[in-house]
Amino acid sequence: MTENTTTAASPGLRLFDLLELLVREARPLTLAEAVAASGWPKPSVHRLLVQLEAGGLLAREPDGRRYAPAARLLRLAEATLAGSTQQGVRHAVLRQLVAEVGESCNFTALSGAEVVYLDRIESAFPLQMNLRPGTRVPVHCSASGKLLLAHMAASQRNRLLEGLALTRHTATTLTTRSALDAEFKRIRKDDYAVDAEEFVEGLVCVAVPVRGADGKSIRCAVALQAPVARMSLTQALEKLPRLQTAAAALARTWN
Repeated sequence: MTENTTTAASPGLRLFDLLELLVREARPLTLAEAVAASGWPKPSVHRLLVQLEAGGLLAREPDGRRYAPAARLLRLAEATLAGSTQQGVRHAVLRQLVAEVGESCNFTALSGAEVVYLDRIESAFPLQMNLRPGTRVPVHCSASGKLLLAHMAASQRNRLLEGLALTRHTATTLTTRSALDAEFKRIRKDDYAVDAEEFVEGLVCVAVPVRGADGKSIRCAVALQAPVARMSLTQALEKLPRLQTAAAALARTWN
């Protein structure tokens, strides 16, 4: 970006230009880094950062120097995704997936230090978790969360986990960094993640990545979730090919 670009834009668009830059960098930026990345004058960037922070769209990191997306911006991003023109297509893909695998499936993304359900279709069985779109679950003990963490840049993953309490929810929850790191290594090798009753006792989940246009970046996840009374984890893993087919279809709605 250049100063000519920001001068031609309205004040509101200049704010969005700076937000877009910060999000694209995928890491908290200092004022100096934002100036260098944008090419705009330091006073202009400082004024915009102050406005975005005051509006709850950005927040400073604990060191007081770096700016990162705040809860309001994350909620806006989630609402935009959920209400996009592709929502109907995604919903149809999930509905077909549920019809084929026979259990509830969801489409998820990372939101801060949690996983948010962008869409979900429940199974036809009376025993359901009934987790609606917008539901948030812990990142360290959900299949989608571990999958998205595993494929993050190591520095980004470390920053997130350093400030996260690895709360034990069940007897099988992974609560140490060494256990999680070993799990991340396996996930990157096998290209899927599981929740072996780690969040809710009696509930298993298998998640696969939904990749971006480059075929490498992991943007979201699609997951199958079932009570062990109806489907064991081994049986859930047998549905991997169908999950991967659905993930490819979901990826096409982004590209």
